[in-house]
Amino acid sequence: MEQRIGSSSQPLEGAGIDPAFIPGLISPVSGEPEDAKPEDTGPEAVKQEAASEEKSAEEPREKAEEPEEEPEKESAPDGPVFEASDRRARIVADHSGVRLSLDDQECEFRWDEVGAVETETARFGKRFTVTVHTPDRRWYPIEVEADSRARFSEWEAQLDEVLDAYFEDGEEEPAAPEKDDD
Repeated sequence: MEQRIGSSSQPLEGAGIDPAFIPGLISPVSGEPEDAKPEDTGPEAVKQEAASEEKSAEEPREKAEEPEEEPEKESAPDGPVFEASDRRARIVADHSGVRLSLDDQECEFRWDEVGAVETETARFGKRFTVTVHTPDRRWYPIEVEADSRARFSEWEAQLDEVLDAYFEDGEEEPAAPEKDDD
């Protein structure tokens, strides 16, 4: 869902970058810090670990007696919501912004991160494309397959309603110049 900028070549690996690449040139560096303690796996360490687990098991029981207050979910305003989805893709636009998801990939844009929203319908077929443009000149297109071409006008109207309600394009309409009746 994101464009790559720059070279597609992978970084070089070898002696020019990392002298440890050649065995025997320098001693290998371990991933552990010098002040790290070696772990004991003997019987004493097992007993200490079991004792600490018993103490931690008692603490949740004490806390469980007090009813925990569930954090209240942010209530959604009664404004318009646009949602379109098919078997793979999903588009949701509401008061918080625009969310795009395709298979297991998701991205979310708040309204202040959106530069423009563009829609396009396929000339043939039933694909509805929504492209979110960001101010840093990146764009994120997603295609949703409609069950019929008649859904396109319905989706366009719903998306326009959401954009009118929440999206501020930053361009204020110029005020009409005042005329003096002299």
